[in-house]
Amino acid sequence: MPLKGIPSQLSPELLKVLAAMGHGDELILADAHFPTASICKSGPQEVRADGLRATDLLKGVMQLLPLDQYEKYPVARMDLVPSDKEAGLKTPIWDAYQQILNEAEKTQGNRAVCQYHFEERMSCVEFMFHTSQCRGIMA
Repeated sequence: MPLKGIPSQLSPELLKVLAAMGHGDELILADAHFPTASICKSGPQEVRADGLRATDLLKGVMQLLPLDQYEKYPVARMDLVPSDKEAGLKTPIWDAYQQILNEAEKTQGNRAVCQYHFEERMSCVEFMFHTSQCRGIMA
């Protein structure tokens, strides 16, 4: 029997992971092109979210999981690499993420983290949700 109030996009496995999280635990919502499997061989637990776009998954997660109130920027995203910045690559999905975050909780924005520091930060991440989002560009 389905539970009341549980977002339909969250599978039992995703719910179990969210329920296991505690203070200071972090998760990553990765797009389909992110090397989740290879990273998770020596770090976070890979959680498949096949068939879900990252925006849909974020909406479901934000219905159940509060952001860390002790962090000035509880949400971080990997910044564009310099060549993408120089090319003027647009990333409207970041606006979509921010809108979802603002609707769920009042946030002070999110912090862009350069690729090197983002990869370094992954060593502290508990779970990595691998979505079917094609690139981090389209919302």
